[in-house]
Amino acid sequence: MKTIIIIILAICSNYITAQQTLDTIYANDKKNVALFFPEPIRQGITGTSNFVFTYNREKEQYFGLLQAIPGMESNLLTVTKNGQVYSYILKYKKQLTKLNYFITPKESIGCEQPKALEQESITKPQNPYADRITYFEKFRDYLLKLKYEVIATKRKKGVKLQLQKMVYNASEVYLVLEIKNSSEIDFEIDYLNIYRTNGNKKRKASFQRLEQNVVHQYNMPNQVKSGEKKRFVFVLPKFVLGDNEKLQIELKELKGSRKIILTTKN
Repeated sequence: MKTIIIIILAICSNYITAQQTLDTIYANDKKNVALFFPEPIRQGITGTSNFVFTYNREKEQYFGLLQAIPGMESNLLTVTKNGQVYSYILKYKKQLTKLNYFITPKESIGCEQPKALEQESITKPQNPYADRITYFEKFRDYLLKLKYEVIATKRKKGVKLQLQKMVYNASEVYLVLEIKNSSEIDFEIDYLNIYRTNGNKKRKASFQRLEQNVVHQYNMPNQVKSGEKKRFVFVLPKFVLGDNEKLQIELKELKGSRKIILTTKN
């Protein structure tokens, strides 16, 4: 009887250890590491800013792309459309031997709470950038005092979108932007999104556009009235554009047809 109990305890111990051991995914700043999930991605979060996980928030897709800069190891938490949760350890590695990961349902660590429980008061997860907000504000104010440069400009129907600065600092990228409205109609803003693009848009099979996370923003307007101009700052996790990549900024009018797409040159 004692022998049977010992065997059962050993099996349970091995099972618990296996459940707590997370697989490791390696990434760097030279190549995109693709993660393919069995269901469309609803949410993906990394623990530190030296890892960036991007996925399409506008259209459901089964894959996301991971990049990293040198730094401490982190983790990735992903929730798919059906509520399954996946978790992995992230590490930076100069040389990658694997660029594509095909995730199976068996790798899920569990399922998030049912919708009935989600409606209850739940403590929100702590903002991983909360302790850096003061630093963002100080460096942002410093940038706004400097003489601006013009990196890229796009005009459409009396509205001008301009990228004036793109500065790397610590583990973030700061973008100083300006919107000027020379038209006779006030410009209400629906959204302003930042993307990294890769490939030729005319060849849709090879073109890829990945939205970038904005971790802090300052003075972003909801509206630019006729004759006004607004200058503001976006802070993003650090990224490095590849040889065939460009930065794309898309500004869309609320309840209107005006849309401006500004793309930087290599």
